[in-house]
Amino acid sequence: MDKKLKLTDDILLSVEKPARYLGNEINVVGKDINDIDIRFALCFPDVYEIGMSHVGLSILYDFLNKREDTFCERVFSPWDDLEKLMREKNIDLFSLESQDDIKGFDFLGFTVQYEMSYTNILNTIDLSGMSVYSKDRLENDPIVCAGGPCTYNPEPIADFIDFFYIGEAETTLPEILDLYKTHKKNGGTKEEFLIKLLDIEGVYVPKFYDVTYKENGEIKEFKPNHKNAKAKIKKQIVMDLTNAPYPSKPLVPLIQTVHDRVVLELFRGCARGCRFCQAGMIYRPLREKDVNVLKKQATELINNTGHDEISLISLSSSDYTGLEELTNYLIDEFGNDKHVNLSLPSLRIDKFSLDIMSKVQELRKSSITFAPEAGSQRLRDVINKGITEEDILSGSSRAFEGGWTRVKLYFMLGLPTENYEDIEAIAKLGQDIVEEYYKLPKEVRKRKPQIVVSTSFFVPKAFTPFQWTAQDTYDTFMEKQTFLNKNINKKSIKYNCHDAKTSMLEGVMARGDRKISKVIYSAWKNGATFDAWSEFFRFENWENAFEENDIDPLFYSSRERAFEEILPWDFIDTGVTKEFLYREYSRAKEGIVSKNCIDSCMNCGAKSFGGGICYVD
Repeated sequence: MDKKLKLTDDILLSVEKPARYLGNEINVVGKDINDIDIRFALCFPDVYEIGMSHVGLSILYDFLNKREDTFCERVFSPWDDLEKLMREKNIDLFSLESQDDIKGFDFLGFTVQYEMSYTNILNTIDLSGMSVYSKDRLENDPIVCAGGPCTYNPEPIADFIDFFYIGEAETTLPEILDLYKTHKKNGGTKEEFLIKLLDIEGVYVPKFYDVTYKENGEIKEFKPNHKNAKAKIKKQIVMDLTNAPYPSKPLVPLIQTVHDRVVLELFRGCARGCRFCQAGMIYRPLREKDVNVLKKQATELINNTGHDEISLISLSSSDYTGLEELTNYLIDEFGNDKHVNLSLPSLRIDKFSLDIMSKVQELRKSSITFAPEAGSQRLRDVINKGITEEDILSGSSRAFEGGWTRVKLYFMLGLPTENYEDIEAIAKLGQDIVEEYYKLPKEVRKRKPQIVVSTSFFVPKAFTPFQWTAQDTYDTFMEKQTFLNKNINKKSIKYNCHDAKTSMLEGVMARGDRKISKVIYSAWKNGATFDAWSEFFRFENWENAFEENDIDPLFYSSRERAFEEILPWDFIDTGVTKEFLYREYSRAKEGIVSKNCIDSCMNCGAKSFGGGICYVD
């Protein structure tokens, strides 16, 4: 496929990284647009380096382009230097592969990974030359759709999106495209197509649902306004992950991205049941990929990319039943003459994991990361973390004995029921780990240990046991952060902390309803884009947006909900029942630990999908 670059040389030479916009990577797909029926612009609403590091984007790109009738092309949020030039010179947003205007595509699809990217979604639609509100868009404009973890509460951006896909795209997205292909051939309208989508599982079309509110601001009623609209939207997931589509020739960027590596997906879902973790609930049940398939995929991916690192990803890599066999194979196959490194994020603090890490980092001991999440055992029981202080200290000791000297520890401030003793326990735990190092014989201690404690702020998320709880206010967050900072021994521990203002906004968006769309729109009009980036984030853009729309952010972030309240996402069925989540919330408040799915079924409801760990003896 021949293409003419959308940007002239003078523009490319005046932006920071021209390669972000050229679309000439290794393994890029090209098609003759005269031979296809569907043009799909797949957008990751962030900068190129972030989007190209996301495995979900890679899977979708490959999966859609395997269809002969479909050409999937990529779109990313242009960095501010290019956006300024595009607006000055009236250049519409374009795809990387063909450099054609997005406005000429059939679909503009967003993968939404983070609430703070919502203003980027509006900016992308606007840069494409379309109205940001779906009700104002024209018949010939692309159909705007969205999927990803944030769309499990789609309401804050419902007014901007034509339809949402709830779940994993490999399941019924092909049915949607088949339907569209026929519909387009028959000359059907956009409205007629959206109505037809109501018959497909996992699809939510906001315009066919009405929301009314009580005087106190809570939702009074959420109901369909079309006879074909389903009362419940059931998430779609792939049960046979072994045979699911997976790219054998992923794109290889020509500039450095956040993660330049081969990615192997071990499984989807999680068995652990951490009460703060949305991914662990919405991706249930846990479904593994066969170890022999992973071995084959690793070989293909290394041969087709030339990367020098393989990363094994999942929510809790240690739980993969074939982990030891797989890591031994990868080390033997790639770790010697081929000099391919192996990384294993999401490992637990146990001997098995450390033994594997020791093999992986036999020559060069880099940092090792633990995520206790809470400093005290009481609070770890509240969040159902499933690790003890003894686990953490003995794990750290074994890591030091194994040659690691840099340990990173991740915690959250503001967890439900947290008190100042729990916060002080973070500082104490960090110091106890330092002291574990100095218990080693002097001849073993070749250098000073580097202990890094990092804290983020707790954000209650939809479809977790903490979806009803109040989030701390900004002032409370800052008081807790200051308290911890004063208690940490700076001589032996480095302390990193997250921004409380973005966490507060994330909390508003994570549990917001349709009224929040007005705030997002106003914030964008005020200049908010790239809110996940500290150099661009301006809190006053949001403060003014809340004020302009007479909306109190604390109503959404710092308010305890009752079980009986209609939550904005209640119409979505993830398989995990509301009753189970509330039962877990009640157990959390009592500090009662629940067993994980590996040890015992807690009857969360995910068994209704008919497979995965729920049916493993």
